[in-house]
Amino acid sequence: MKQYDSIKAKHPDAILLFRVGDFYETFSDDAIKTSKILGITLTRRANGAASYVELAGFPHHAVDTYLPKLVRAGQRVAICEQLEDPKLTKKIVKRGITELVTPGVSFNDNVLDHKENNFLACIHLEKKIAGIAFLDISTGEFYTAEGSFEYIDKMLNSFKPKEVLFDKGKKQLFEQLFGTKFYTYFLDDWVFNEDAANDRLLNYFETSSLKGFGIQNMKYGIIAAGAILYYLDLTQHDNVKNITNISRIEQDKYVWLDKFTIRNLELFNTINEGGKTLIDVIDKTESPMGSRMLKRWLALPLKNIEPIKDRLNIVDYFINNKDVNTEIKTKIKHIGDLERIITKVAVGRITPREVLQLKNALKAIEPIKELCFSSNEKTLQKIAEQLNPCKTISEKIENEIK
Repeated sequence: MKQYDSIKAKHPDAILLFRVGDFYETFSDDAIKTSKILGITLTRRANGAASYVELAGFPHHAVDTYLPKLVRAGQRVAICEQLEDPKLTKKIVKRGITELVTPGVSFNDNVLDHKENNFLACIHLEKKIAGIAFLDISTGEFYTAEGSFEYIDKMLNSFKPKEVLFDKGKKQLFEQLFGTKFYTYFLDDWVFNEDAANDRLLNYFETSSLKGFGIQNMKYGIIAAGAILYYLDLTQHDNVKNITNISRIEQDKYVWLDKFTIRNLELFNTINEGGKTLIDVIDKTESPMGSRMLKRWLALPLKNIEPIKDRLNIVDYFINNKDVNTEIKTKIKHIGDLERIITKVAVGRITPREVLQLKNALKAIEPIKELCFSSNEKTLQKIAEQLNPCKTISEKIENEIK
């Protein structure tokens, strides 16, 4: 148990799934928690002078079934793999943590809800102002902002992060301002350092300045964003290549809804049991990406008239051109969840089946691009200009995978 204890000591607050042959085993308090959450048998085994230690485990091939249940129960899960072939060593097999899965950091399809973002948030609190950052590692979306505590509270209620990070020395202030409804994790105060955060962002994006992202003067937003990148390293997600941009959330672009308005309008949750929310009623999207976008649009209503007019012009075009509408909807179905597939490519976790789905998605983009270009609607034509079917990639996949 010495090897187990030394690895467990690095992540004492996480359930450690310890790979032993074809099984993941949990021990002691972890085993008791795991057994209760998963409904699996709790046993005991001899442990030298300690007499007995609790044990619960499951086959390694069932991890995609059991891991989501642990994460949805609010547990952090450290996955410890065998790093060498047991047949090739006469000593204890070398093991190490390969990933720390938390409610806000996961690529697992069974953990993620395909209809909503899985945002990780980080808040840096000062006396009268705060910085905040949101990251969905499954799609690569990365945002930052700063403002009053009231503004930050509205953002939390709009983005609904699955996990919120903050300075452990400010727990009382955080709960006083934002309550206790969020799943939270505390970081050491030294993580929230302006120079270190700035350097993390510059190193990650391989740039000499943050000016190109429009956030160079957002001291508190930069600190929050830098702390999120630190957390990715902490959870063994230091090889994430799908985050290619960080965007500034501009306060004056949106109508910011407080938690009471969101609740009373029943936008995402019903007050009455068995009722339907507004998003349930209006979500007729054809892809998971569309569903997530619609939810974001509903949570962040636009304030400026011009982009609202652009959206309405597109709706008007599709109402009056039903054949084009039907054709585009069919093609969008074929695209599926391209955002999350691309992420899996970037982090090296894609399966052969998903590679074929990527090919089909890229092929479906070309006719959508042509239909938008041939329309007489300027906003659709602008969208067409941004679409890239990546023909070289789709052709290479077709030639390599039969």
